Amino acid sequence: MSLIGKEIKDFTVQAYRDGSFETVSKEDVLGSWSLFFFYPADFTFVCPTELEDLANNYEAFKAAGAEVYAVSCDSEFVHKEWHDSSDRISKVAYPMLADPAHVLAKNFKVLIKESGVAERGAFIVDPEGKIQVYEVTASGIGRNAAELLRLLKAAQFVAEHGDQVCPAKWQPGADTLQPGIDLVGQL
Repeated sequence: MSLIGKEIKDFTVQAYRDGSFETVSKEDVLGSWSLFFFYPADFTFVCPTELEDLANNYEAFKAAGAEVYAVSCDSEFVHKEWHDSSDRISKVAYPMLADPAHVLAKNFKVLIKESGVAERGAFIVDPEGKIQVYEVTASGIGRNAAELLRLLKAAQFVAEHGDQVCPAKWQPGADTLQPGIDLVGQL
């Protein structure tokens, strides 16, 4: 069953960010674009490379009007310790959401019940709280922050220009398509 267009469920979780703990809820994410970036666990192997890549691209996500939320089933205390002890994770300035009760992992349908961890899932959520883009990869396959940023910008463009769509490899400023009978068989 596709999650595209599905509204995210209510949630309230703890997070680690900028040397402190905070509470993040669905109400906090409504009104702006969001990237929920699920990963299996802190202190692992592929995860720190992904979170560092997001950290290196965080300003671009913010400039695009989106907040990044890293999510694992670890606690906020584990997030803090990882942030304090890892050179890569010390670069993370976006919220690291704690999901030890699996509320978010279940809601986004990425919980691996047998191990109690989340799959690698990335979800772009619009200001109304609806999922517009998502991808889930196997645990050994890292993701690319630049591609997620491109997808975010494409989702924003389509939301703003509902009569146009973005072709493969579309970048902001590039040509788009306007679906209609005149395009049938022409592409």
